[in-house]
Amino acid sequence: MELLPHAHSIFFPWLMLLGSIQIIYAASTSLGQRNLKKRIAYSSVSHMGFIIIGIGSISDTGLNGAILQIISHGFIGAALFFLAGTGYDRLRLLYLDQMGGMAILMPKIFTVFSILSMASLALPGMSGFVAELMIFFGILTSQKYLLMTKILIIFLNTIGIILTPIYSLSMLRQMFYGYKLFNTPNSYFFYSGPRELFISISILIPVIGIGIYPDFIFSFSVDKVEAILSNFF
Repeated sequence: MELLPHAHSIFFPWLMLLGSIQIIYAASTSLGQRNLKKRIAYSSVSHMGFIIIGIGSISDTGLNGAILQIISHGFIGAALFFLAGTGYDRLRLLYLDQMGGMAILMPKIFTVFSILSMASLALPGMSGFVAELMIFFGILTSQKYLLMTKILIIFLNTIGIILTPIYSLSMLRQMFYGYKLFNTPNSYFFYSGPRELFISISILIPVIGIGIYPDFIFSFSVDKVEAILSNFF
């Protein structure tokens, strides 16, 4: 918006359409992925759609929500990829249909991965919930769209929100639950060490902290957002 404010003032309705399509398409594609890292990657692409919608809302609430979503999913996505790599280092398995019963072997990783998955699907009390809620309020309070347009955008985004717990919870079920127990771990298997737990918890704390007290982030972004909107054509 700062780099090309005039272009943004012309094409911002298309950003809303693009963001809505991205949320639904990436969430639907993520649901069909057998590869764990690909599923996480497509889920990240889906969440980036909310950022595009927040930018296209042309409201201070929506833009602050977009900034919060950038920070929030930066932590959540990085942590999920880190834990996926940690699990691969132990079991040398990357496809979900080959996994199952990992909660017994790696209870600590299971706990942190589950919490972060809940944060990814915008569980209340987590940073993702506050970010997506503000983006929705940004759409509703925007003066640039008609009421029917707002309802249509929210309806499309709701489809993506419904798909998010479907692929997130199915991923957890395939990875950690079930009857494929690894009774004889491989020679390179070992339980999560203190360094990995330290990294995981260090990323998890900001996710919960921002969800409980998002004003810390807004104290840095509110003035900047107002300055950007004041230059909007």
